[in-house]
Amino acid sequence: METEEGFSEIDRLVIESYKNMMDALGSYLGEAFEVVLHSLADFDHSVIKIVNGFHSGRKEGAPLTDLALGMLEKIREGGGGSYASYFSTSKYGKPVKSTTIIIFGERHRAIGLLCINFYLDSPISALLQNLSLAAPAEFITENFINDSDELIKRVLDKVRADVLADEAVSLSQKNKEIVSLLYYQGIFKLKNAVPLISQELGLSKNTVYMHIRTLEESVRGG
Repeated sequence: METEEGFSEIDRLVIESYKNMMDALGSYLGEAFEVVLHSLADFDHSVIKIVNGFHSGRKEGAPLTDLALGMLEKIREGGGGSYASYFSTSKYGKPVKSTTIIIFGERHRAIGLLCINFYLDSPISALLQNLSLAAPAEFITENFINDSDELIKRVLDKVRADVLADEAVSLSQKNKEIVSLLYYQGIFKLKNAVPLISQELGLSKNTVYMHIRTLEESVRGG
């Protein structure tokens, strides 16, 4: 499996797309984790982005590791998987739990590696800071469900409760306001949204569609 040279434009775009998620991963995981992106276009200078590199002392331009080279050899021989999780010791003697994920480009060719290293000797304070609960006002509600109808009903219930409690919205405008808020939350992009919401609100589907058309015209006009 060729990796060192001959990257296509698509291969390069794929690798670049991973750069965009590196800072987000580092922010989400916290300072105890080092996140490294390797490009296999140049084994001698494979690291093209690194977050929290102070753990290993590596910077952009560092070479591929011996473990990564072994993984690539296994792929060439047909016996390797797409990732490996393992425990190791850093060059400073620190215990590390790592995962190395192979990035595939065109023709299922290995073009890069995404490595996440958890330094097990990190102070508890660093972990607790990352895991500490935000203030209630900072929490964002997100529904993790398997059925789109349930999602529609949950969002509708929340929006309807808010609108019904809002004395600034007249009784005759409540349903229109509910449909408007649902529209701006993107609920009507779900396949069964119109029939479900019209049924729950006691409106005809044509009425809901009319409100949606008015909102779409307003968006286009604005």
